[in-house]
Amino acid sequence: MQAPITPARRDRPLPLSFAQQRLWFLSQMDGVNRVYHVPMALRLTGDLDGGALRRALDRLVARHEALRTSFSSADGEPVQHIASEDRGFDLREHDLRQRGDAAAELKRLMVEEANSAFDLQSGPLIRGRLVRVGEREHVLLITLHHIVSDDWSMDVLTRELSVLYSAYSRNQPDPLPPLPIQYADFAVWQRHWLAARFCKARATTGGASWRTRRPCWSCRSTAAGRPSRTITADMCRLS
Repeated sequence: MQAPITPARRDRPLPLSFAQQRLWFLSQMDGVNRVYHVPMALRLTGDLDGGALRRALDRLVARHEALRTSFSSADGEPVQHIASEDRGFDLREHDLRQRGDAAAELKRLMVEEANSAFDLQSGPLIRGRLVRVGEREHVLLITLHHIVSDDWSMDVLTRELSVLYSAYSRNQPDPLPPLPIQYADFAVWQRHWLAARFCKARATTGGASWRTRRPCWSCRSTAAGRPSRTITADMCRLS
């Protein structure tokens, strides 16, 4: 029976998940980083409440630790660093209403946005541009690095952005429930799960070596006494 995923301590270096570690190593190669950009474009029609949109984007970054995470190396191993909740969303704005080549300029901005390099060490690894193309029409460009997102994450982001914008544009509070766990908690759980399986495999091989019978520290639960919670597919992807 697998142990449940529980909140990990934040007062020690946090490991990467195995998928993140693979992407981190690949990103060290020249010319590879841009391959792992995940862009999206949302066409917004109607009277846009810019303040509510910026507030909703900032709230997404505060809500999901993965969206304010950067990565570095400590003693030769990659670790993740989570910025404070007030990090905010990096949003640039463009107004193309007076341009005769608005369609071509929008296309250029989309290409530029999707291909601008990310710095995994300093972050942020999510950014966007709000492009005004008409009196009541905008295009919101958002780009994330794949190390903190995937296709499922984009669906979660779009859905939560819509919910938050709807609430804030009506001067209502954030209606989304708190997240019981974050992606870093999954990464820690994944490491302990693999270590536990390794220890179990060694213990069942027998043999006279004292090492096969010595307790393995990583087999012990680091969350004893805490209430356990199960992870949902949504939170596994974006949180």
